[in-house]
Formats: sequence, structure tokens, C-alpha cells
Amino acid sequence: MPCEFSVNVGRRNARAVGLKIIQTRSIPRMDFLVLFLFYVALVLIGVVMICVCSKTHYLKGVVRGGAQIFSYIIPECLLRAVLRLLHYLFHTQNYTFIILHLILQGMVYTEYTWEIFGYCQELEFSLYYLLLPYLLLIVNLIFFTLTCVTNPGTITKANELLFLQVYEFDEVMFPKNMSCSTCDLRKPARSKHCGVCNRCVHRFDHHCVWVNNCIGAWNARYFLIYLLTLTASAATLAIVSTGFLVQLVVVSDLYLETYVDDLGHFQVIDTVFLIQYLFLTFPRIVFMLGFVVVLSFLLGGYLCFVLYLVATNQTTNEWYKGDWAWHPHVAWPPSAEPRIYRNIHSHGLWSNLREIFLPAAAHYERKKK
Repeated sequence: MPCEFSVNVGRRNARAVGLKIIQTRSIPRMDFLVLFLFYVALVLIGVVMICVCSKTHYLKGVVRGGAQIFSYIIPECLLRAVLRLLHYLFHTQNYTFIILHLILQGMVYTEYTWEIFGYCQELEFSLYYLLLPYLLLIVNLIFFTLTCVTNPGTITKANELLFLQVYEFDEVMFPKNMSCSTCDLRKPARSKHCGVCNRCVHRFDHHCVWVNNCIGAWNARYFLIYLLTLTASAATLAIVSTGFLVQLVVVSDLYLETYVDDLGHFQVIDTVFLIQYLFLTFPRIVFMLGFVVVLSFLLGGYLCFVLYLVATNQTTNEWYKGDWAWHPHVAWPPSAEPRIYRNIHSHGLWSNLREIFLPAAAHYERKKK
């Protein structure tokens, strides 16, 4: 009996806390459709900006196509201004996306700290569970900074000969004795000239606008951990926020309540009505939850792609340029032999992983000594 009594008291206390949280919220008198459309617009903007990080090579085509369409609608001077802005954002080194990255992260964690953390404490969530997003944030910011400031593997006259001996030339994607006309350097295998940074980078992967830096041999490990912790922090925030809303509904018995419909009949609250009620009662929390859920799926998908590249010892640049490997029946001139790209740099999973965390140039230099 004492045990049952304490459980019942605990449930009543939890229900009282849940009802108190709901009752202290003033439901904003705003049309649900307006809120929903505003929310969709924010999510779409976030999706586009995140996708740009991994597929910047499509940006020129998109800009050209968009320019042709909008040239018939908007004035030419405004179109030129938009194109200049896009060129500045995606084709020059600037700190715009770093600032945007930190602002978005700050807004999400401010909302988490301001509302969800306090409410979850009232509902007696585990403190370790609530502090996990902050731990992930600290680790993420450390590796974000390292990715931003670390030299990705810039090729210079001083290290040109060393880089030329690191990787084998496959004579398809990376022919021997090729030179960079801009840098006036011989091009080592797996290197590429970055037009944004204006330098040749060893084991070039891609230029990431979110860190304002190229991803190459010397900072690929930092980028991988940064991406891993960013995905984990978004997923953790989504789980905690969802847990808070579910727990709130359960302890306050909201799903057992009724409402009066347009015809004056009493109806049991269904899932759609419950979601709309939570949306209007906790708009900022639901906005944040939707954003981190979409972000978790996008980052999770991109992380799987990056892990695939790591496991097979490929770079994004090689994966993109190696598309012809899947089309072996391309018509070649009679005098030419078909050239099919094959990945000659993969030497097994553990060897490929070691190459990310112990760059091949440093490993080669140690072997020489």
C-alpha cells in the first residue's frame, strides 16, 4: 500500500506540473495556416542552404537557369545585383556562412536552454540526459574551429616534390606531368586547384562554405568529427524536445480531453488536433523541433555519404568526376582506347580510415626519415 500510494502521488504531481506548464502558456491568436506557411518557408531555406555545402558544383547551372527565367521578370540591374551577391557568397572567401552557422546554433540552443531545459527539469528528466546536447556542442565547436583554421594541405614550391610521391597517378583522372597554370606547380595525384581559395590542395575533397575553407588531407579528420558531432547534437535536441512534448501530453492527460467542433458536437482530441494545439501553445519549441528533425535527416544522409567516401578512400571531387566509371559503353574514337576510372587508392577499410586520421603525406615523410 505505501508503495502504491507513493506512485499515485507521483503521478498526480506530474499531472499537476504538466497542467501548470500548459496553463501558464498563452496561446497566440494567430491563424494556423500563416504559422504553418512561415514554418515551411524557414525549413525550405534551411534545406537549400545545407544542401549547397555538399553540391556547390551545381550552383553555376542553377544560377544560369534561374537568371534566364528571372531576366524576363525582374529588372536587369536587380538581376546583376543578385548575381554579384551569389558570386560573393559562394565563389569568394567570406565569413557569411560561419556567422550564419553560429547564429542558427545559438538560436537553437537559446530556445533549448530558455524553455525546454527548465520544463524538463520540472518533469524530472535525467540531468545527464539534458546536459548531453551541451557536451556535444562544446566538442562540435572545437572541431568546427579546427576545420576552419587548419591548412587543408596547400601545395607550394617547398612541398611540391613530397606531394608528388604520395599517391600513384592513375593516368585517367590524374595524369602524370600535369601542371596548374594558376599556381605554376606540377599537380600531384588527387590534388585540385580551388577557385575560391585560389590554391592547389592535396587530396582535395571540396570547398565548404560553412567553414570558409577547403577540405583536404590535413583537415579531413576534423571535418569528419565536426559533421559527426553536429549530426549527433541535432538528433539529441530532436529526441529531448520530442520526449518533452510526449511526456507533457501523457502526464496532463491531454489525449483524453474533448473539444467542441464547428457543429457544436463534443469530439475526442485526435492526433491532428493535438499537434495543432501543441503547435499553437509552444510555437517556438515546435519550430525548433521541426528544424532539428529536418536537419538531423539531412546531416545524417550527408554523414553516411562522407563515411562511404572514407571507407572507400575517395574524395567528393573524385566521386563526382568518376561518374563515367558507371558508363563503360561510352562511344570512344576508333583510335582511342576506352578509359574507365578505377579507384586504385583503396587498400581496405582500416587502411583507409588510418589515411584520414594520419594523412598520407605525414606518414610518407616519417617513412623517409
